[in-house]
Amino acid sequence: MKIPFTPVIYEHAARFVDRSPWEVSRDAELMFEAHRRAYLEYHQQVIAVAIDIYNLEAEAYGAKVVATTHDAVPAIRQPLLSTVEEGIQLKPFDPGRDGRIAMMLAVGKRLKREFPEADVRLPVAGPFSIAFNLRGINNLCLDAALSPEPLAKMLMRLAENQAGLCRAVAEAGLDVAFFESAAAPPNLSPKQFHELEMPALRRVLEIASDCAGHPVPCIAGGNTYPVIDDILSTDTSYVACNVETDQKAFVERVASTHPQVTVRVNLDPAVVACHDPSRIYRAIDRVLEIVGDRGNCVMGTAALPLETPPENIRLIRQYLAD
Repeated sequence: MKIPFTPVIYEHAARFVDRSPWEVSRDAELMFEAHRRAYLEYHQQVIAVAIDIYNLEAEAYGAKVVATTHDAVPAIRQPLLSTVEEGIQLKPFDPGRDGRIAMMLAVGKRLKREFPEADVRLPVAGPFSIAFNLRGINNLCLDAALSPEPLAKMLMRLAENQAGLCRAVAEAGLDVAFFESAAAPPNLSPKQFHELEMPALRRVLEIASDCAGHPVPCIAGGNTYPVIDDILSTDTSYVACNVETDQKAFVERVASTHPQVTVRVNLDPAVVACHDPSRIYRAIDRVLEIVGDRGNCVMGTAALPLETPPENIRLIRQYLAD
């Protein structure tokens, strides 16, 4: 059985215009051309109009995104919120005015016109990942331990506030690429994930799915096997099986309880970016052994590193074809 392979392209697109991720993330023309050239090279399953996928909402709320090193993904260094109570009071941002979202929507529409056959999506972050950038990870973990009820209210507020963004994506004729990696263990324990994260996660996926007109993928990085039953309970249509988790157990669990859900089994991005074909072949063989003859599985990557040689992607596809 042949398994599809699709790389995940965010900051990696910047290499196609020979500019830094920071420069591409701030310029509509560079963003369009970078993703246009990346798609012409890879024809990946989804064009995600993004470089720094988890900064968009926090920046729209008022957080400052800064350049780090030349090749690194832009980041938010200083938390915007000093208390979790401030998060409970956050008003929705305006997708047409605040931050870079209007620029991203415009680039997405151009890419859709350029490639009408492509699945063009705009990143929409989950509540805990937005809170991660608004409060900072240390503060957020303390909130989870010491102020769980206020934090749950803040997460629900952030979930509800995503409605405007999801509507704007749908009105632009695009689809939602939903991400919620910060909530995965060990940042939250499985018990905390179930009690604090799940009500808000279920709500934001309901909002996104209603706007998109279909269930949306729930892409969560990290060690998600301990919380996979909760993730599947959201009625998502697509999940990611990451190298940080027990991939064999993950695939078997989804196949046994939700065989209709597509699983993207990720290769290690560090291996995909390496210059040793034998390491890449071994990684592919490992995923093929995990997947076996199960349906509804694709092979992919986490965010492809900027430095990944494009010939490595061609090598992977040729190996699978052979």
